[in-house]
Amino acid sequence: MKVDGLEHERKLLEGLAANDRVAVETIYGENYRVIQSFILKNSGSFDDARDIFQEGMVVLYEKSLDPGFTLTSQLRTYLYSICRRLWLKRLQQEHRFTAHIESHDETIAVEEEIEAKEKLDSDFALMENAMRNLGEPCKSLLEAFYIDRKNMNDIADEFGYTNADNAKNQKYKCLVRLKKLFFAQHNLAE
Repeated sequence: MKVDGLEHERKLLEGLAANDRVAVETIYGENYRVIQSFILKNSGSFDDARDIFQEGMVVLYEKSLDPGFTLTSQLRTYLYSICRRLWLKRLQQEHRFTAHIESHDETIAVEEEIEAKEKLDSDFALMENAMRNLGEPCKSLLEAFYIDRKNMNDIADEFGYTNADNAKNQKYKCLVRLKKLFFAQHNLAE
């Protein structure tokens, strides 16, 4: 029976990594009420519980994509630990932290995963800001290549460059400008 449980959780993680709706719904169904109960008992609202659970699912999703990640506890314990840590951090940030926190018995250290997610979120925000400040045609050219996945010949036609090599050179110049904007903001943020 223990093996079946481990196999079930492994399949759920694989499904989560593949954005399988059934796997995501199963993880929600098996874990949301415990997280909601914890947050409601510890100064939170139903909206807080939804937000924290969603953030915890994002962390779990990112871990499920990592081929080196091995779940060393039950999925429920891991997700609970993530959500508990996120909630305690939010309480501290809002100066609502109380000394007595009603807790689930099993938790595991997930600080590194939380910090990695926060760093990634911060970097994404800086990159979005850098893209907004990049200007045209660089912004549209980079979006065409990296987001729309257009090839350099199509980009040359769309942007009026004489050939794909000229479009490629312009893309390189745009990337250099974007990197400068990103790292200028990144250095200010630190």
